[in-house]
Amino acid sequence: MAARKSASRKSAPKRRSLPRPDLRRWLRRVAIGVVALMLAAVLIFRWVPVPMTPYMLTERLRLGSLQHEWTPWDQIAPVMGRSAVAAEDANFCRHWGFDMAAIRDAVAEGSNRGASTISQQTAKNVFLWHGRSWPRKALEALMTPVIETLWSKRRILEVYLNVAEFDEGVFGVEAAARHYFGVDAADLTATQAARLAAVLPNPKGRDAAHPTNFVLGRAQAAASGAATIRADGRARCFEG
Repeated sequence: MAARKSASRKSAPKRRSLPRPDLRRWLRRVAIGVVALMLAAVLIFRWVPVPMTPYMLTERLRLGSLQHEWTPWDQIAPVMGRSAVAAEDANFCRHWGFDMAAIRDAVAEGSNRGASTISQQTAKNVFLWHGRSWPRKALEALMTPVIETLWSKRRILEVYLNVAEFDEGVFGVEAAARHYFGVDAADLTATQAARLAAVLPNPKGRDAAHPTNFVLGRAQAAASGAATIRADGRARCFEG
């Protein structure tokens, strides 16, 4: 009996174990590939206009069409750049991508209001998706210093103004200037530029052409700040 059992065990076909991939090696290769693609994109967009962003693509699919036209820096009214910096990131010329003083203040207040720089917003808008997830924030933290290293401050601001959302389906300062005021970006007045800056970075529910008291207050602050950063040299890195 024991012999028959032994023979039965010997004659049973052996199960072949399936090959198990080295998960860590695979993840490492994927991570290296993603980083390489992002670095290549950062280098390309140092010179090439950004045709579309992930968020613009999702909005185009949702709405059916977008208003967007890339406009070079020299065809944007200088006051628009100063107004955007004054409204969103007054120390833009003085930091390397992260405004540590603003971050400390935000942490002390228990919020992230005012802590995101134009460089961070550019990294998010151009390369990533919108949302507050930790993976997205981590990638933003990695991409921001890369952009600061490979792009000039002027280029960062130029790209930001060309991909920022100014109204539902309206992206970039050229489309925004025509949408709200019927003028080209090059012809924006100080008041119009300040109002456009006032709807950033969350334009839904804000109207630059028919501003609420809240938007008017932001616009007045942006106009005043634009004059200040021009006078004290904080606009020199993108205008000089």
